[in-house]
Order: sequence, then structure tokens, then C-alpha cells
Amino acid sequence: MLIHSPLVGPATWAPLVEVFAQRGVATVTPDLDGDETRDEALWGQHVRAAASRLREAEGAILVGHSGAGALLPAISAAAGLRPSGYIFVDAGLPAATPRKGAGSFAAFLDDLHARGGRFPDWNDESLSELVPDPTRRRALLAELRPQPPRFWEEVVPVFSGWPDAPCGYLRFVPGPGYAEAADEARQRAWPVRDITGGHFHMLVDPGSVADALASIVDELRR
Repeated sequence: MLIHSPLVGPATWAPLVEVFAQRGVATVTPDLDGDETRDEALWGQHVRAAASRLREAEGAILVGHSGAGALLPAISAAAGLRPSGYIFVDAGLPAATPRKGAGSFAAFLDDLHARGGRFPDWNDESLSELVPDPTRRRALLAELRPQPPRFWEEVVPVFSGWPDAPCGYLRFVPGPGYAEAADEARQRAWPVRDITGGHFHMLVDPGSVADALASIVDELRR
């Protein structure tokens, strides 16, 4: 199950889905779109959307990119099913703390929200180097989902006893954004793979991302 960040949409995974299909690997890509006008926590809406699909794919490996990493335990708990494993792709690890954290990114968000802005506010020009293919870049931008301030204050719960299945980590380097998460994964003795590329490398070279994920899955199964 390939789970996209709540800041973007399922198009993030589309090229990788095609590669896996060619290799005979079945994938599920839930859409985590939420409705911010509802009183329900946004993380709860996102989790429910994914959990409903997980019930169709019992025993799946949950793969979360970027902001989806924090959701993986909650998705498993909501579905009431134990996955075969969890893989974090250039993602934060689950932690019972506000999404925005407490560092420079939190300060950036506070300033942006004070000015009435939202993140992400990417455009075609700002993503041109990160996602060179114009068709894939347009698909990513078409599904961009800038989140309201309350999204960043939410705390996604992590159930007691997690992880309940083997975990792995795939990091796109060079980029300092998830270095600490990858280091923590190594400290936990999880299989970790590094690929040279940007944060949306699955939209640039899905074949190499598929290879890395397959390598992690093989190690998890061993």
C-alpha cells in the first residue's frame, strides 16, 4: 500500500505503480483527501481513508512518503489489521508530537500562517528541478493540498506496542530534511537504503525506487 503525504495526492506514486505492475507486484494507493470544514481532526480523516483500503489488502506492507510516515501506525490500528511491514520513504517517523515539530520549520510555518499563507505553496517553477518531467510535475501540482494551520498542530497517536511488524527506511539524499529519521532507523537496526535524488524521486526514477523498496522488503522477510 503506497500512501501519499497529505500535502499532495496519489499522483505522487503513479509512475511507481506502473513499474510495480510491470513486475507483477500488486499495489493499493488510497486517496487521503480530507475536508477541513468538518470538526473531525484532519489526521483522522486521512487515516480512515487509508484504513478502508487496507481492509481490502490484509497483510500488505504499508509504505508512507513524507508526511504519511506519521500516519502508518494509526492506519494499521484503524483497520484492525496487522500489516506485513512498514516502510518510510523520505518520511518522518511516528511520534506523539505536533506535526510541525519545534525547529526551524515550525518557525517558518508560524510566520507563514501569521501572514495568511499555507504550506505547501509550490508552483511549476519551484518544482522544475525537483521534478524535471513536465507531465509528472503538472500532475503533482494539480493535486497539491495546502493544509490549514490546525493540521500542523495535530498530534497523530501511536498505539502502545508499535511497531508490531518489521520496519525499513528509504531516504533520498542529499537533503538534510530526514537525516535524523534515517539515523534513528539505523539505530533501531532497521534496513535502510539511500538513493541519490530529491524528495519526489519516485517521479524522476521510479525504477530505482522500486528496486530499493524490493530490497528492503526482501530483508524484512528474511
